[in-house]
Amino acid sequence: MKAWAKARALWAVAPGVAEIREETLAAPAPDQLLVRTLATGISRGTERLVHAGRVPEGQWETMRAPLQDGNFPFPVKYGYAAVGRVEAGPAERLGQRVFCLHPHQDLFLAPAAMCHAVPDGVPDRRAVLAANLETALNITWDAAPLPGERILVIGAGVVGLLAAWLMARIPGTVVTVVDTDEGRRPVAEQLGARFALPEDGPDEQELIVHASANPAGLRQALSHAAFEARILEASWFGDRAVSLPLGEAFHSRRLTLRSTQVGAVSPVMRHRRSYADRMALALSLLNSPLLDALAGPAIRFDDLPGRMQEILGAPPPGQLAPLCPVITYAS
Repeated sequence: MKAWAKARALWAVAPGVAEIREETLAAPAPDQLLVRTLATGISRGTERLVHAGRVPEGQWETMRAPLQDGNFPFPVKYGYAAVGRVEAGPAERLGQRVFCLHPHQDLFLAPAAMCHAVPDGVPDRRAVLAANLETALNITWDAAPLPGERILVIGAGVVGLLAAWLMARIPGTVVTVVDTDEGRRPVAEQLGARFALPEDGPDEQELIVHASANPAGLRQALSHAAFEARILEASWFGDRAVSLPLGEAFHSRRLTLRSTQVGAVSPVMRHRRSYADRMALALSLLNSPLLDALAGPAIRFDDLPGRMQEILGAPPPGQLAPLCPVITYAS
């Protein structure tokens, strides 16, 4: 192994503009692994805000990805869903397939403790969902759904669908996913949930997870909540202000509205599970082939700069927005 290696990474350099930059890697330190990337996933909600330069200044430190380079707003190397194979490091880890919270880059160094073994039964394209499933797992811990509850998930993005999938596996729950796009119905139903358009959403919901990143969705959550319902806000609005009708039935129904965010392990599990434990659990749950419906389409890394606007923007009329685009890397 040479003392250095060349790597190429995606950088956001201006609103809506990305480019691939080359960098030189140092030799791995004793606590590091050198990882050759197999695939990365794009988290469309967060990365849309990053590439548009809409991360609020007051959240620049909070929103840093674990292995981010550069600083907000630009230039910044961002991302947190990389699957690769270990090329250098301790002998027992050579050749191991790992998931790491690393930006889009073809070869990278990362702390060994941040590189989590991917189970053999989980293919690369599904493994990139690990960060999103970790978020959905934390949402579910925060939500503490009960058997038999009526549960509403507003927003059929990757995190919303994964949260619905987890909660639909609890005996007796009736989980409904609401989204403005009828095209999400087959995926929601495949994952064990019902589907409804916003105008058809069920009332008297005892637990509601809002994950649409649209203020209208949060207002809808308030209108569909049962008496003393719990509403969890899983969206992040960036620099947008959100107006809510808290002067209507919010008080008389004794509703609870709270945030849920993956940066801290849910309090109900915080003293029982570490960050590594939570990620290991998320990776093990990816053994279900049902989740392949969330991963794609596949996009070549070299094509990524020219396609970021297409990937992150609104789809053409009549087309579905991708859920988790999967970036592929030449071997």
